[in-house]
Amino acid sequence: MLPEDNHDLCPYPGEVSRHPHLDSPPLLVATTRPLDASEDLLSRLPAGDNVCWVRRGEGLVGWGSAARLQVRGVERFARTQRWWTELCDTMAIDDSVSLPGTGPLAFASFSFDPHDPSEVVVPSTLIGQRGDQAWVTTIHAPGVEPETMESARIDSTAGRSHASVNWREGSLSAPEWEKSVGRAVERINAGELDKVVLARDVVADIDSELDVRIILDHLARDYPTCWTFNVANLVGATPELLVRRTGDLVTSRVLAGTVRRRGDTEEDHSLAQALLASDKDLAEHSYAVRSVAKALATHCTDMDVPENPTVLELANVQHLATDVTGRLADDASLLSLAASLHPTAAVCGTPTERALTVISELEGMSRDRYAGPVGWFDTRGDGEFGIALRCGLVDSQAYTIRAFAGCGIVAGSDPEHELAESRAKFIPMRSALEARSST
Repeated sequence: MLPEDNHDLCPYPGEVSRHPHLDSPPLLVATTRPLDASEDLLSRLPAGDNVCWVRRGEGLVGWGSAARLQVRGVERFARTQRWWTELCDTMAIDDSVSLPGTGPLAFASFSFDPHDPSEVVVPSTLIGQRGDQAWVTTIHAPGVEPETMESARIDSTAGRSHASVNWREGSLSAPEWEKSVGRAVERINAGELDKVVLARDVVADIDSELDVRIILDHLARDYPTCWTFNVANLVGATPELLVRRTGDLVTSRVLAGTVRRRGDTEEDHSLAQALLASDKDLAEHSYAVRSVAKALATHCTDMDVPENPTVLELANVQHLATDVTGRLADDASLLSLAASLHPTAAVCGTPTERALTVISELEGMSRDRYAGPVGWFDTRGDGEFGIALRCGLVDSQAYTIRAFAGCGIVAGSDPEHELAESRAKFIPMRSALEARSST
C-alpha cells in the first residue's frame, strides 16, 4: 500500500509525483469482482476506520486505507484532482463488473473554509450495491492475493446503543447565537447583503468508545431518502445533493426554506402549503437556486431549472426543494464541478464574499468540514457530492461528537424562530446518538 501523503513529502502541496515511466510495473492493483447482494449493506462494515455513502439501501461502504490525502487552500479541489489522476496512473485496474461505483474510488470530505484541512481516503476494500447487483473492489500490491470476499462478514449493530450521552453548548450559547442572528438581520436590512447562513454547534459527550456504525444504522433507517455518510470521522445524513456527475448528465438538488414537522398529517400538509406561500422562504430558496444554476451554466448546456420548488418531506422537517439538471458542455470532472459550486447560497449566502465575511464575524466558530462537499468520485470523473449537513465530527479519543446546524437568514428572519429551526435540524444526530433499542 502507499504511505499516507502529506505536504512535506510532495513537490507541490497536496500532490504526488507522476509515475516516471508509463511502462513501469504498477505500484497498486485494483480488482473488482461480483459479490452476492446483502439485505443490509451497512452490516458489511467492520468496526474501526471506515467510509460510507448509502441511500435507500444502496451505495458504497469501505474500510482500510490504500492512500490518504489531507489538503487545504483555495486550490484544494484542483490539487485533489491532480493527486487522484497521478495515483491512478500507478494502478493496474481489473474491473469485471463495470458499473457506476466500480473500480478504484476516493471518498472526500472538503472543508467549508479553504484554510481548514480537507480529507480524502481511498479505501483498500470497498463494497458497492445497486439493486440486486453487488461488487467488491480491493486495492493491493502486485503479487498479493486480494482479500477473499465471496461472503463478506456480516456484523450487525442491531440492539446496540451508546450507554450515556450528555449534550452541552458549543462555540456560542443559544442566546448568543440569537444575538448573532439579530445582527445579521440588521446588516441585511441595511443593504449590506441579501442572505447569510449562520450555523451553530453543540457537543455530545459519550461515556464509552463511540461506534459510528450505530449512528449510521439509525440515520439510514430513519432518513432513507437522505445520503448517509461517513468520511474521516465526519458522519451524518444529508438531504442535499451538491452535484452528481454520470457521464455528461449533471444533477444538483437545492434545499432552502424549512419548517419543522409536527407529526400530524393534516397539520404537516398545512405547514407545507404555508412554506410554499412564504415570501421569506421563497426568497431564501430563490437565492440558492440561482447560485447553483449560475455555477453549473459555466459547464453545462440544456439546463433545466424549474420555476417553482416542491416540498421535500423528511422525518423531522420539510424543505423547499428544486432539482437542477444540465448536460456537460466540457470535460469538467466531479471535482471541477464541486469547485465551481462551493459554497452555494444554501450554506453561505449572497453575495458570496459579503456572506463569508459576515459568517466569519458573527458565527464565532470554525465550521471545519460542516457544509462542505462530501461524497465519492471515480477514475472517470463521475461520482456524487452531497453538502455535509445533519452531521457531526467524531473525536474518538475524547469520546465526543460535535454536531452542526445552520439556518438561512434573510430580511424578516426572526432569531427565536431560527433557533427553533436549528434545534429541529439537530434532531437526526441527537436521535441517532440517544436511540435505545428494545431488542
